[in-house]
Amino acid sequence: MLEALNPQPQDKILQLIALYREDKRTTKIDLGVGVYKDPTGLTPVMRAVKAAEKKLWEVETTKTYTGLAGEPAYNSALVKMILGETDRAASVATPGGTGAIRQALELVKLATPGATVWLSAPTWPNHPSIIKFLGMKMAEYRYFDAATCGVDFEGMKADLAKVAPGDVVLLHGCCHNPTGANLTQAQWAETVAILQKQGAVPFVDLAYQGFGDGLEEDAAATRLIAASFPEVLIAASCSKNFGIYRERTGILIALTSPDRKAVVQGNLNFLNRQNFSFPPDHGARLVTMILEDEALTADWKAELEEVRLNMLTLRQSLADALRKLTNSDRYDFVATHRGMFSRLGLTEAQVLRLREEHAIYMVGDSRINIAGLNAQTVPILAQAIVAVGG
Repeated sequence: MLEALNPQPQDKILQLIALYREDKRTTKIDLGVGVYKDPTGLTPVMRAVKAAEKKLWEVETTKTYTGLAGEPAYNSALVKMILGETDRAASVATPGGTGAIRQALELVKLATPGATVWLSAPTWPNHPSIIKFLGMKMAEYRYFDAATCGVDFEGMKADLAKVAPGDVVLLHGCCHNPTGANLTQAQWAETVAILQKQGAVPFVDLAYQGFGDGLEEDAAATRLIAASFPEVLIAASCSKNFGIYRERTGILIALTSPDRKAVVQGNLNFLNRQNFSFPPDHGARLVTMILEDEALTADWKAELEEVRLNMLTLRQSLADALRKLTNSDRYDFVATHRGMFSRLGLTEAQVLRLREEHAIYMVGDSRINIAGLNAQTVPILAQAIVAVGG
């Protein structure tokens, strides 16, 4: 049996991590892996998470299974953080945001197996990978303008006007990965109007709430979509905003009518049972404790804001350094992008030169993790970009 297996394509980011680790140069800079790093290069455990873990150790009395959907208190707390008060939400805890995306696509396949799933061009590589693995139909809508490093909104609108009724359109709720280019509020409103006209079902990937313009601000587009459609899927992750990457803490929310919610909830529970039975609970428990404790919530929000502002400072510093070195505004977009990532618009050849000549590692499409920089490495990166002809 196993001899019939063929090698699978390697993940480009994981390949990049391996190359970085093997590099013996002490000046090397990692801008590839998508985790937040503080100015010392550490991905810290947030203060509120530490406090919650200590409290959990003291009060936890069992390690028995949680429910198929996860603990109700966790689901309720996350739904409220993302959407505010609503009576339309069926939800399940999942192994991270990736698990939520997988379960959402499984739900789509179960409900409307002939639906096409529309993705932004570009998008997070796991989106098309999972869709292909599930054997689902897939299409792209234009999103990123390589010339301006902003959103190609006219192209996006033209492509979304081709969406068929019942098709699913995957949208990045904030902090677009991999480009960092986001829609404005006015553009979100236009997008909603187009999707309403086409009869589409929005599917929001919300992996970076709190990393862009603020916790509430980053939920605005998702809340607009939730208020505008009878059915919405939302996959959210606690990896970034709570810093609990390895705890694999996510949630899938399915908004529907109150009279259909029980049936939808039953199907979500069923899918959890088929794929992994009971979802992991440790990270979910920590998130619940933080969101239910006023002092922990305040401290978590304060540290999350420190993280967000650090990334904004790095963005502005890099944009300023490149403006000075190039004597142009070509890279001013870096300061306007939001979240961890920006796509710089460099060629693959330039990216390769950055790695070989300057020990600077980024994905081949020139996506960089802004949080991989610090005050010392910003000017090094800027000078290297200019040196390779950027």
